Amino acid sequence: MKVTPPHDSLGAAVGLLLFGVASGLALDLFAKALLADYSLEQFVFLRSIVGLLFFLFIARWYGGFSSLRSSRWRWHVFRTVLATGSMFGFFYGLMYMPLVNALTLAFTAPLIVTALSVPFLGEHVGWRRWLAVIIGFAGVLIILRPGTGQFNFAAVAVLGSAVCYAGLAITARKLAGTESSFALSVYVLAGPLIASMFTVGGDYTPPDATGWLLFILAGLSSAGAWIGIVGGYRRAPPALLAPLEYTALIGAAAAGYWIWDEVPDRWVVVGALTIIGSGLFIVYREVGQALTARYLRVFTVIADAIISRRQGRETD
Repeated sequence: MKVTPPHDSLGAAVGLLLFGVASGLALDLFAKALLADYSLEQFVFLRSIVGLLFFLFIARWYGGFSSLRSSRWRWHVFRTVLATGSMFGFFYGLMYMPLVNALTLAFTAPLIVTALSVPFLGEHVGWRRWLAVIIGFAGVLIILRPGTGQFNFAAVAVLGSAVCYAGLAITARKLAGTESSFALSVYVLAGPLIASMFTVGGDYTPPDATGWLLFILAGLSSAGAWIGIVGGYRRAPPALLAPLEYTALIGAAAAGYWIWDEVPDRWVVVGALTIIGSGLFIVYREVGQALTARYLRVFTVIADAIISRRQGRETD
């Protein structure tokens, strides 16, 4: 038996999640630019401060500070640990890997979410979707190609961050009945902020005007990502929403090419297509052919635009 939320709830969940994914991609772009000049610890520290200040500013629209009250502190502490691992792991990998490579590996998280939604949330995932998860992980092996040097510490860090991120998605769904979206978004900033506060030390470099602008935009983007992603997962099953996060791969490929002249090799492309295909099949099995066709049209339109742009640049 498939778990399908009401149509209005599904629409709101998809909209919020896509907003969160777009904000997360913007954060990744700002992060890659900043990490070229500032340490990882300083980036996490300033990004966390800006994000926290933004959340405090918008508190009144999310029930005020009273919405932060909770009797489930152990879960929130656990989520701060997961957030710390997710943030440091991913941005460490981003320092040493092309954007689309790092993001593709990070998107093992939706596969992990789909798998973990069974034991931790009791949701049904049929054998076809289990097969899709396995094929998706085969796509990861295609990208890393163990023995070729691609499977390095940066890749391990990103994969570790994916496990932590999947835990955040699962716990957001588990706590949705008792905790506010605001509490689920705010408390996860505590771990990375505290960890970076004690590790930044002598690596702190005073930002210039451009640096401050990028740090502020990164903090605001991170807040938008948490609001969208947490809000989405509160309204629909993770197994349904998780594959939609793959839309960020299209944006990452385009941004990496246009900004940093990063061109994924054929193995990254094949692996990414394998992962995306697995995710879309999971969507198909969960919500039906009509919605899947809509996602496929979105991918097609964006891909056509990227190809046309690239051909235009090659003929200039």
